[in-house]
Amino acid sequence: MTDATLSYRPITHRRILTIAAPIVLSNATVPILGIVDTGVVGQLGMAAPIGAVGLGAVILTAVYWIFGFLRMGTTGLVGQAHGAGNSAEVSALLTRALMIGAAGGVAIILLQRLIFAGAFAVAPASAEVETLARQYMAIRVWSAPAAIAIFGLSGWLIALERTRAVLVIQVGMNAINIALDVLFVLGLGWGVAGVATATLVAEWSGIALALWLCRDAFALPSWRDWPRVFDRERLVHMASVNTDILIRSLLLEAMIVSLMFYGTSFGDVTLAANQVLLQFLHVTAYAMDGFAFAAEALVAQAMGAHSRDRLRRSAWMTSQWGAASVIAMALAFALAGGHIIDAMTTAPEVRAAARDYLPWMIAAPLVGWAPWMLDGIFIGATRSRDMRNMMIVSAAIYVVAVLLLIPPFGNHGLWAALLISYLARGLTLGLRYPALERAAG
Repeated sequence: MTDATLSYRPITHRRILTIAAPIVLSNATVPILGIVDTGVVGQLGMAAPIGAVGLGAVILTAVYWIFGFLRMGTTGLVGQAHGAGNSAEVSALLTRALMIGAAGGVAIILLQRLIFAGAFAVAPASAEVETLARQYMAIRVWSAPAAIAIFGLSGWLIALERTRAVLVIQVGMNAINIALDVLFVLGLGWGVAGVATATLVAEWSGIALALWLCRDAFALPSWRDWPRVFDRERLVHMASVNTDILIRSLLLEAMIVSLMFYGTSFGDVTLAANQVLLQFLHVTAYAMDGFAFAAEALVAQAMGAHSRDRLRRSAWMTSQWGAASVIAMALAFALAGGHIIDAMTTAPEVRAAARDYLPWMIAAPLVGWAPWMLDGIFIGATRSRDMRNMMIVSAAIYVVAVLLLIPPFGNHGLWAALLISYLARGLTLGLRYPALERAAG
C-alpha cells in the first residue's frame, strides 16, 4: 500500500482516537520519572541532593526545550510529504531531523561550561547544591544529541500516525531510567551521579529504540540520498518553518515565566499558589496534546494531498474531541479543584490563596481550546509564519493587559492577562484559518 493510499483513509473518530490516546498516555508517564528521581535521592537523607537534581534537570530541560521546534516542524513537513505520496522525502526528512538533533546536541556539549555558568548566574544556589548540580549536568549533558534527536523522531512518527511507537519510546525510556535509578543510587550508592548516569543511559537507549522503530525508513535508499537531503530549497524551507516555531515558542514560554516573575511581587504565599495553579495548566495541556497532535498529522496529510475537504474535516473532528477534553477538564477543576490543591500543598495559607484564584483555572481550558487546537492545525499546515506573527500580537496584548490590570486587581489581573492572551491568539489564528484552507486547494 502506498503513502498516498494510506493518507486517503477515511478520517473517522476512531482514527483520531488511535492517534491521540497513546500521546495522552505517554504524557501521563512524564511526571512519574521526576517523582522517582526525587524519591531515590530523597532516601539519602539530605536536602542538597534533592535540590541539585531538581535544579540540574530544570536547566538541562530548558536548554533542550529550545530545540522543541524540531518535533513540531518535522511533524508538519513529514505529514505533507506523506499526504503527497512522496516516500523519498519522508525518509530524507528523517535524516535531516537526526542531523539537526546531533548537531544541536554536540553544540550543547561543546558549550556546556558557558551554559552552566549562565544558568547559575541567573538562578544562583548554595555552594553545595551548585556543586552537586554541576556534577549531575556534567554527566547527563553527554546524552544531549540523543535527547534532542528524539524530538525529531517523535515528530516523524506522529506525522505517520505511529503514536503507539511514541508511547513505547517514552515508557521504555522511563522504565530503564527508573530501574537504573534504583540500582545506581540505592544499590550502588552513587548518589546524584547515579541519577544522572541513569538518565544518560535511558536517553541513549531511547534513541536506539526509536531508530529501530523507524527502521522501515532506512530500508529505502532515499534516507541517504545526499543531494536530496541537502537540497538547498528544502533545507531553507525547513529552516524557515523551524525558526518561526522557535520564535513562537520562546514568546509563549516568556509569558509563562513572566507569570512567576510577576508573582514574586505579591509575596511568597501568592507565588506558591501560582506555582500550584500552573500545574492545572500543565495537566490541561497534556490532555489536549493528543488531539492537537492528531490535528497536526491529519491536517499535514490533507495539505500534502491538496484536499481542502479533508483539511476541513480533520480540523473540525479533532477540534470536537479537543472541546470535549477541555469541558471535562473545566468540570473536573470546578468539582475537585479544591481537593487537588489540598493534595499538592499542606500550607493553609497557600491552600486559601490557590482557592481564591481557582476560577481562572476553571476558565483556562475553555479559553485555551481555540489556540491549542489551532496551533496543531497550523503546525500541520506548516503555516509557521502565521503562528509566529499571531503570537507576537498576542504577546503584545498580554504586556498591555498586565500593565493595565495588575495595578488595580493584583494577581487576579495577572491571571486575567494570561487568559486574554489566549483569547487574542485564538481569535487572530482563527481569522487566518480561511487563508489556510484556500492554500490547501
